[in-house]
Amino acid sequence: MEPKELAGGGEPPEPGGDPDSATDLGPGPRGFVPQKEIVYNKLLPYAERLDDESDLLLAQIKGNLGRAVQLQELWPGGLFWTRKLSTYIRLYGRKFSKEDHVLFIKLLYELVSIPKLEISMMQGFARLLINLLKKKELLSRDDLELPWRPLYDMVERILYSKTEHLGLNWFPNSVENVLKTLVKNCRPYFPEDATAEMLEEWRPLMCPFDVTMQKAITYFEIFLPTSLPPELHHKGFKLWFDELIGLWVSVQNLPQWEGQLVNLFARLATDNIGYIDWDPYVPKIFTRILRSLNLPVGSNQVLVPRFLTNAYDIGHAVVWITAMMGGPSKLVQKHLTGLFNSIASFYHPSNNGRWLNKLMKLLQRLPNSVVRRLHRERYKKASWLTPVPESHKLTDQDVTDFVQCIIQPVLLAMFSKTGSLEAAQALQNLALMRPELVIPPVLERTYPALETLTEPHQLTATLSCVIGVARSLVSGGKWFPEGPTHMLPLLMRALPGVDPNDFSKCMITFQFIATFSTLVPLVDCSSVLQERNDLTEVEKELCSATAEFEDFVLQFMDRCFGLIESSTLEQTREETETEKMTHLESLVELGLSSTFSTILTQCSNEIFKVALQKVFNFAVSNIFETRVAGRMVADMCRAAVKCCPVESLKIFVPHCCTVITQLTMNDDVLNDEELDKELLWNLQLLSEITRVDGKKLLPYKEQLVKILQRTLHLTCKQGYTLSCNLLHHLLRSTTLIYPTEYCSVPGGFNKPPSEYFPIKDWGKPGDLWNLGIQWHVPSHEEITFAYYLLDSFLQPELNKLQLYANGELEMSRDDVQQRLTIVHNCLIGSGNLLPPLKGEQITHLVPSMVSLEETKLYTGLDYDLSKENHRETIARVIRKLLHHILDNSEDDTKSLFLIIKIIGDLLQFQGSHKHEFDSRWKSFNLVKKSMENRLQGKKQHIRALLIDRVMLQHELRTLTVEGCEYKKIHQDMIRDLLRLCTSSYGQVRNKAQQTFFTALGTYTFCCRDIIPLVLEFLRPDRQDVTQQQFKGALYCLLGNHSGVCLANLHDWDCIVQTWPAIVSSGLSKAMSLEKPSIVRLFDDLAEKIHRQYETIGLDFTVPQACVAIGVLIQQSKYPSANQPLLSSEEIQLGIKRQQEKNAEALQNYENLVHTLLDCVDQRNLPWKFEHIGIGFLSLLLRDDRVLPLRAIKFFVQSLNHDAIVVRKMAISAVAGILKQLKRTHKKLSICPYEISGTCKPSFIFAGDRPDNQWMHYDSKNIPRTKSEWESSCFVEKTHWGYYTWPQNMVVYAPAEEQPKLGRNREDMTEAEQIIFDHFSNPKFVEQLINFLSLEDRKGKDKFNPRRFCLFKGVFRNFDDAFLPVLKPHLERLVSDSHESTQRCVAEIIAGLIRGSKHWTFEKVEKLWELLCPLLRTALGNITVETYNDWGTCIATSCESRDPRKLHWLFELLLESPLSGEGGSFVDACRLYVLQGGLAQQEWRVPELLHRLLKYLEPKLTQVYKNVRERIGSVLTYIFMIDVSLPNTAPTKSPRVSEFTARILEKLKPLMDVDEEIQNHVMEENGVGEEDERTQGIKLLKTILKWLMASAGRSFSTAVTEQLQLLPLFFKIAPVENDNSYDELKRDAKLCLSLMSQGLLYPHQVPLVLQVLKQTARSSSWHARYTVLTYLQTMVFYNLFTFLNNEEAVKDIRWLVISLLEDEQLEVREMAATTLSGLLQCSFLAMDSPMQLHFEQLCKTKLPKKRKRDPGTVGDTIPSAELVNRHAGVLGIGACILSSPYDVPTWMPQLLMNLSAHLNDPQPIEMTVKKTLSNFRRTHHDNWQEHKQQFTDDQLLVLTDLLVSPCYYA
Repeated sequence: MEPKELAGGGEPPEPGGDPDSATDLGPGPRGFVPQKEIVYNKLLPYAERLDDESDLLLAQIKGNLGRAVQLQELWPGGLFWTRKLSTYIRLYGRKFSKEDHVLFIKLLYELVSIPKLEISMMQGFARLLINLLKKKELLSRDDLELPWRPLYDMVERILYSKTEHLGLNWFPNSVENVLKTLVKNCRPYFPEDATAEMLEEWRPLMCPFDVTMQKAITYFEIFLPTSLPPELHHKGFKLWFDELIGLWVSVQNLPQWEGQLVNLFARLATDNIGYIDWDPYVPKIFTRILRSLNLPVGSNQVLVPRFLTNAYDIGHAVVWITAMMGGPSKLVQKHLTGLFNSIASFYHPSNNGRWLNKLMKLLQRLPNSVVRRLHRERYKKASWLTPVPESHKLTDQDVTDFVQCIIQPVLLAMFSKTGSLEAAQALQNLALMRPELVIPPVLERTYPALETLTEPHQLTATLSCVIGVARSLVSGGKWFPEGPTHMLPLLMRALPGVDPNDFSKCMITFQFIATFSTLVPLVDCSSVLQERNDLTEVEKELCSATAEFEDFVLQFMDRCFGLIESSTLEQTREETETEKMTHLESLVELGLSSTFSTILTQCSNEIFKVALQKVFNFAVSNIFETRVAGRMVADMCRAAVKCCPVESLKIFVPHCCTVITQLTMNDDVLNDEELDKELLWNLQLLSEITRVDGKKLLPYKEQLVKILQRTLHLTCKQGYTLSCNLLHHLLRSTTLIYPTEYCSVPGGFNKPPSEYFPIKDWGKPGDLWNLGIQWHVPSHEEITFAYYLLDSFLQPELNKLQLYANGELEMSRDDVQQRLTIVHNCLIGSGNLLPPLKGEQITHLVPSMVSLEETKLYTGLDYDLSKENHRETIARVIRKLLHHILDNSEDDTKSLFLIIKIIGDLLQFQGSHKHEFDSRWKSFNLVKKSMENRLQGKKQHIRALLIDRVMLQHELRTLTVEGCEYKKIHQDMIRDLLRLCTSSYGQVRNKAQQTFFTALGTYTFCCRDIIPLVLEFLRPDRQDVTQQQFKGALYCLLGNHSGVCLANLHDWDCIVQTWPAIVSSGLSKAMSLEKPSIVRLFDDLAEKIHRQYETIGLDFTVPQACVAIGVLIQQSKYPSANQPLLSSEEIQLGIKRQQEKNAEALQNYENLVHTLLDCVDQRNLPWKFEHIGIGFLSLLLRDDRVLPLRAIKFFVQSLNHDAIVVRKMAISAVAGILKQLKRTHKKLSICPYEISGTCKPSFIFAGDRPDNQWMHYDSKNIPRTKSEWESSCFVEKTHWGYYTWPQNMVVYAPAEEQPKLGRNREDMTEAEQIIFDHFSNPKFVEQLINFLSLEDRKGKDKFNPRRFCLFKGVFRNFDDAFLPVLKPHLERLVSDSHESTQRCVAEIIAGLIRGSKHWTFEKVEKLWELLCPLLRTALGNITVETYNDWGTCIATSCESRDPRKLHWLFELLLESPLSGEGGSFVDACRLYVLQGGLAQQEWRVPELLHRLLKYLEPKLTQVYKNVRERIGSVLTYIFMIDVSLPNTAPTKSPRVSEFTARILEKLKPLMDVDEEIQNHVMEENGVGEEDERTQGIKLLKTILKWLMASAGRSFSTAVTEQLQLLPLFFKIAPVENDNSYDELKRDAKLCLSLMSQGLLYPHQVPLVLQVLKQTARSSSWHARYTVLTYLQTMVFYNLFTFLNNEEAVKDIRWLVISLLEDEQLEVREMAATTLSGLLQCSFLAMDSPMQLHFEQLCKTKLPKKRKRDPGTVGDTIPSAELVNRHAGVLGIGACILSSPYDVPTWMPQLLMNLSAHLNDPQPIEMTVKKTLSNFRRTHHDNWQEHKQQFTDDQLLVLTDLLVSPCYYA
């Protein structure tokens, strides 16, 4: 665990703030200024000894690290001392000089970038390097410069590994994060020219249709430096900013890399606030962020699926917004307000959906980010990083505007369904900035919530939010002086929350009370009112209020007593159940005791005395059972005693002692099995109250010793356990070092009010330089007392146990357990008093030329070596006892449990336990987070927290005190543990194994010593191993989830032993596959090894550059390493040792492979173990070493193994082996400009240019003869040349310079001969093909890339040697239409085509003569199961290949895709296959795309649906290349605009007709005019399919042309939701939904509106209706683009309002809904002209009703007057519904206006009712609040309306 704080906590002391600071200013006597120390070390009681200690340690580290590197000893020396360096940083921070800091970084940088470095070492070095670079303010660019290429090579080698997928490299999962973090931390130090070099390196990858685009942008995102100083900006971001932001602004449909660009811009903005003008991009940025939230809009919207996966990371978007705020223009704030206005209603608690998490994250991160920026601008110490210019700093007005725009959503989110955590964190940060705006509304919600009984969720939510703002509330400050006055009312009202029936309420109340009492001294200051007259009003109010504190404390105690009484054991559960506390109860206990202790710590003396008396009376007047209630009461008493030990002990100790002495007067009691409750309770109370300052206990020592003598030997287990606790606590209190008080003000509050005015200290942070910690450091008397206790109580027990172990004394089991309990409690009570175990070291485990000595840390006590070391005595006796028990009474498991505990503590315990430390560290960080002031920073924590942190620093030292030397005694104990780990009792094994793993993780290199002992149990030739021992040993190998895994240490010496042993253990007698537990263990072992294995290095060479830095480090001064420099003999010896080590590693590697092969070949080995062994072998493939021949033979033969599992492993392995055997192909550099005969362009211009023309496919110049083929320059990778050419463009050299093809067997290496022999053997091949064409899992099988790799490798390495053997099989397979045979042949053909990359022209030509007929047959036989596989096959074949090499294939595929011979299905499949091939070729086949389009265009009127869908998809790919990205040439491939124009021409007949378009295609009437329409409709169906397919895929949409299709779609799309509609209508609807979500560029807005306005005049009401639904989505998804264009807003407003007066009722209602939506997202404002307009319309007079003649039909057409009047009512209704969650000032009046129309004719009456019932529904929740907005008369009318009879009519 490497907590952030430990790494560098603490500010260096401010000059003057610290009395000793003078020495820290200049280089003092120690000769250097530390970079940054951990300040908390200065506050430890033994601080003065730490400088010498750290100097010594640093000198050792420098000397030995320098030495190890010069001796080329990376392991163990180098790793050991780099580990020591990270421990040093954890203990002292960066306590070394700047020179050393730079040297360490340079050394580690060199080490990390050693190319062949083993991956686990690389990660170790990288983590340390990250830690050294983390605090970038410590080193400026002048101090340090790091090259970027080594990192790039590393990332390329590991994250984009070419061999990992073949199983030749195994990387851990964590490696990606480690590398990215490393790059991030090195970035600030890249040289100034790095940016230009990076752009040159990665620009050529930027081909938007290719995966390399993703890679290029990822590299830009992680590498581009953005923190250069302003004078270097022209070498930094100015080189790429316009280019990349242009790309970002113009790309559509969220490809994955778009989000990564956002991350890059966010970083750029933060690092260069004020140097970039973002204003032109702001509307676009906000529109995209809003789109990225994926909010649902409109009634039935279909989301484009990729928006869900590739949305922006909210964290980065927030950082970007924050960095753009401020500055002169205020544009960002305006948009931010708009953003929150438009999404505010989504925060209402009644809304829920998958988008909610993002919205909550946005709320939580934004305030946090703004606070960080304010901190940086106003409070942070200046460093070398560029400061924000004055003009762009956030002003107070900016902050206020920000808080105002976000507070409404935050208040809504308080009650969200996902919980109030995010809101509370947001409020905490907002309150730091503007308490007066934030806290009052929170309190307004809190007071009613404290009163309510029916809504507990409201209470927990509001309380957690108040806790967040507590500090800002209590400290008041100039902005919010009346804050503190709320504290007491809140506390008093929170008391009822201590409620035994509601657990969560109880916990939050405890937290609430504890938080406030930590911040405020609970002192009654009301007397000050008489004495002083200089108080402000608020202070006067506070003074009089503080009189209530005493009342509060007492009431709180009463509540707690009530809680305790209702949770006694008898009440809560039956006797039969467990006697332990349940988890909930222990949480309540913790909450109760910590809250009570906080309150008492903060009390004044007067209040404390009352409280003490009260708690004493409660404790002594009742008798509690000791499990639940007793623990709680004892905790309360302990809290009281801790605060004022002297007074409290005076009343508690004598009372308890008297009671206990009286009750044990009679000796019979000692032997009772069940003790009197009163005795137990008093013992428990006594054992808890002794956990106080040891010095205060000394006066009572005689009494306490007497009690111990009476009670330690009680027979009752409960009794002696409590007595042992007393002993344990006495020892701890007297021997440990700890702070004795945690009050919020140093020195407490007990001064007269005239000198000290506590109200000034409300919410005051602790002062790090005057903390005044009161330490308890053991005095001489205390230590004497502790030794006296050990002599009196421990020694006799040990003597008795010694006799028992020697067999000289009989003892019952209960006795043994009792004595062991006493021993254990003595040991953990005096852990830091007893010196560590001595003994000689075990050194022979690893050879090293560097000292591997451990460092001793001082932890405040000098060991008294004159006294006997009890730790060693315990160790001696316990080991003896253990052997006695194991030999004579192994079933005494309880004693064994205790012995395991004792052994664990003997090994580990020095005064604190690791797991306790970890949980305290965690809770410290939680409290810190919830209380910290991020705005000011500088450790403004409350005093208690700072003291806690110092204590944690002390504990950290006690945990690392002894280091990890492995001594003889440790070895003996670990062996004892191993014996227990293989015991016959499961529980004993389990407990022993946990202790065993901890020990293994502690001592350096002890694993090597233990492994052989564990493996003994697995030996197949041993007859005496029981199943239990066998299982125990396996568990020991498996390890626990966090610790070491013995089976898989990343070290050859260990693996060589463990892996073969695991495989051979299958022959052991103890192994039985009938036992499921054993089978499961082997599965887990194999799984864990596969999961955790990382490739182990074979080459440990250290480059010269490292050695040079090693010399510098060893020579560096201050503190200087007092070691002589190395002699040349030593250096020569080092080099020799290192070469031996490499040779040894290689030897080990080959031995392991051979041993595993021997194991797998053993007769009778169960199949499971054979598979495990083969699995291990497959892990041993590497990319730097060919597998030994025997293994190659084994794997090739296993291709035809009976078991499918083995065959699968063999396929992967052989593919890897073929990769290892691949011969390198020679490459040449070319100049693309010479080939094309053009000159180099002066600026970047992507796309089809003259200089990349020669790479296009051109059927006139296809290489059809040998000479043409050889003169062609083939470029295989598709992305080269699209964006720019790389500096050095390489292609493969001509065939005669490449490795020889068509070799004889004699020319091959042995390894190749093995493969050659098998694959040229017809029998072998036949069997292989039969196996490969079997079905594995029916219906689940897919084209298998592993098998493809196998065949590709075979044909690449041996060219066409095996074709004769394979040919008959291929022909047979292709004509068999079974799914699995077709898949098999597809895999082989893909392998053939890709494997023929370097074949000569003759061979390739022959190959295609074979393949073309095969493919024709295959495409004819294609079925629904296999078309996917053929698609994959062709796509795989075409991937990364020059299209001119594959011309046979393309010509074949383009012959006749839509022949119609095999029916519609075959046509669709052929298109699918063709599309797969062309899509891989991207922009290099314009001619083929044109040919295909020309072929498809007349066929667009297909009747069959599946063919239409396929054509739609193919069209998408045809036009994919037509992108409108910046600096991109117009494409040579087909263009959408020209195509759309031709289509529109054909659809003319449909455009001109006004009637409904029905889908009457099926009946062919043969009439000319009719035919044109039918053709049109068929065409339209295909076009819809195309538009739908391209909605989510293409990078840019050609809006201008497609817009002209809109009116047509509007006409067709149905209005209602009904699935029975035909395909045409459903598609039109879906297509509109997708198009409306498209991203619009500003210049397209007027064009769209033009079309919408024109359609709104259409005669079809369906079209007018659909315009409105389209409008809603389009506006929301492009909100800021529209808002930025005033004309557009006016047009939309006019459009909606005019459609309100439409003659068709449905259109009017839809217009009202749209209007309400636009008002709600603040697109339109509710202004007076609009209100007036509606009121005028409402007043339209309706014509009188006429009597009708009975004969005439009623007038169905509504009169114009009615329509107008209805429009007015609808408008008013829309306004009312547009604010569903609050009541703006204009609303009451509008509601009154509306109510006047309740009796109008239909449809008006219906509208009014609907509006009112909706109003009632949405405002019902908070009606109490909303009521306030209405006058009494209005309320009367309203109540009347909402419940009037007409409401139910």
